[in-house]
Amino acid sequence: MAYFSRVVGTGSGFPERVMTNAEFEEILDTSDEWIRTRTGIETRRIADRLKGETTLSHSEKAARAAMESAGITGDDIDCIIIGTVTPDSVMPTTANQLQARLGAHRAFSFDLQAACSGFVYGLSIADAFIRQGQVKTALVIGAETLSSIMNWRDRGTCVLFGDGAGAVILQRTEDPAHSVIATRIHSDGRHGSILKIEHGYGKVPPYAAEYRHDLAKVQMVGSEIFKLAVRNMCESAQALLDSQNLKPEQVDFFLFHQANLRIIDMCMKTLGVPPEKTWLNVNKYGNTSAATLPVGLDEAMRSGAVKPGQLVLMATFGGGVTWGTALIRL
Repeated sequence: MAYFSRVVGTGSGFPERVMTNAEFEEILDTSDEWIRTRTGIETRRIADRLKGETTLSHSEKAARAAMESAGITGDDIDCIIIGTVTPDSVMPTTANQLQARLGAHRAFSFDLQAACSGFVYGLSIADAFIRQGQVKTALVIGAETLSSIMNWRDRGTCVLFGDGAGAVILQRTEDPAHSVIATRIHSDGRHGSILKIEHGYGKVPPYAAEYRHDLAKVQMVGSEIFKLAVRNMCESAQALLDSQNLKPEQVDFFLFHQANLRIIDMCMKTLGVPPEKTWLNVNKYGNTSAATLPVGLDEAMRSGAVKPGQLVLMATFGGGVTWGTALIRL
């Protein structure tokens, strides 16, 4: 018997605080116009740790919304995967802590780190578990508290990122017509230096003499990321479509990683995607890394922009470098 995985629920979760571009004018040599014209970002959500807003709290909000839309409880979940570079702790993992909060005591759970590609990596792994018959219901989340790893004096990075989480419930089905059709995940460590956090871990721990606080924050080479992101996302998307004997015009909806409006625009132009066949929320949330795709899918489905039965292609790119695509028939 052949098994497939179907998206049966989605959800999002964010901290309360909305930070505008104008607020950066008080701490940096920048302006609302400079940020908007170069990135498309207008606002982003910023977590307040003192209020208990962390990657775990965003994940829980997103998970409960997805569970409600799927009509399931914690007892129904067999697997929890969270893609994040900002876990609440190394041990226990954020997924372990979420398992306890949701009462998903039958589930196995783990975090994975693939930067902005974390959700697609997690989706691919959960889909494989379901196809193998090991899992019936999986909860896959992309969640970040990127404000915790920003250098707030570097206008090239801190204006770009925000906090939040998106979740998807996958459930076993025998119907291939409404399922995760295929995924592709990739990495190329040769380009790891273009988006990195060098200090604060095993090689240069915080107690080392050479430790530097500024190098324990996100560093990036924007021009190189732009070129690689567009090329790799588009090539992976085209290869995935070719493997299914499909053309871009046969896809009903596209979700691109919400990192920068210019990157999204170039991907749309390269693949010939009209504006009405994609979703944009980078203006509201900034780059929420692994959360961007599940949040976009959740918003598009709840708004009616994406409908049951439609074919959706998702593409992402992240530090490491990593990238991936997924093709889903809802």
